[in-house]
Amino acid sequence: MIKEFSYKQFGNVAFSKLELEEKLLASINDHIKILFIPKKAVIQVDFQEFKMETDALLFVNPKVILKPCETIEGQLIHFNKDFYCIEIHDQEVACDGILYNNVFEIPFIALDEMQSKEIREIIKEIQIEMEHADTGTEEMLRTLLKLIILKSTRIWKQQHQLADNSQQSDVQFLRKFSKLVEQHYKTRHTVADYAELLFVTPKNLSKKIGLISKSTPNDIIKDRIMLESKRLLAHTTMTVKEIAYSLNYDDDAYFIRFFTRQAGLSPVSFRKQF
Repeated sequence: MIKEFSYKQFGNVAFSKLELEEKLLASINDHIKILFIPKKAVIQVDFQEFKMETDALLFVNPKVILKPCETIEGQLIHFNKDFYCIEIHDQEVACDGILYNNVFEIPFIALDEMQSKEIREIIKEIQIEMEHADTGTEEMLRTLLKLIILKSTRIWKQQHQLADNSQQSDVQFLRKFSKLVEQHYKTRHTVADYAELLFVTPKNLSKKIGLISKSTPNDIIKDRIMLESKRLLAHTTMTVKEIAYSLNYDDDAYFIRFFTRQAGLSPVSFRKQF
């Protein structure tokens, strides 16, 4: 089910292995997504498989490849930037907020029983609103969408022990680093590059990132480059040399060694798997 308001698009669809067609996911590949996943479901996000230990929410940027491996009763909300990403939103709940620009981890939000019930009720309200067609429908859907993002941001902060007001500067720093990696991973490959952009020393950057992630800044940067490499290998016909060049590696032999070291197999072997 999808609603269109001029160039603005918003939709809601059941996310299950039996009901969801791959061509539908392909048609909304450029949309921003929120996925509600029930406990025990198994899904694939890009090239990793996850089994849910609790009900959970997943916040998904465009181009991320989703697959409902063993999933029933999931719900997928999707929308384009014209529908929601507007400048008046607070930074934390805009489309460049911490839930969407998060290079530290795949941004699952584990839900307890009460939280899951609240999210299910909001999704139900969205489904009811999708049946309406009056002048208030667009704004009501946007309000309900923002409510999910607000609640989820609050839960994420609590789970990462960053909910205290005194820690807001840390949250903003982490968000800024994450956003910079997402913007520059193709051209900036070192920790020193990002330390310079953030006006801190590489050592201080590592210390701050250690507040939230077990991975080092170097690991995070390399993981983002690897993810893009895998996407291009699996979902395009670009040659390995073209992929290396697109990621600012002038020497494709160096890129092949880097990929093989990180993935445990060569780019060509990886492509054959997908």
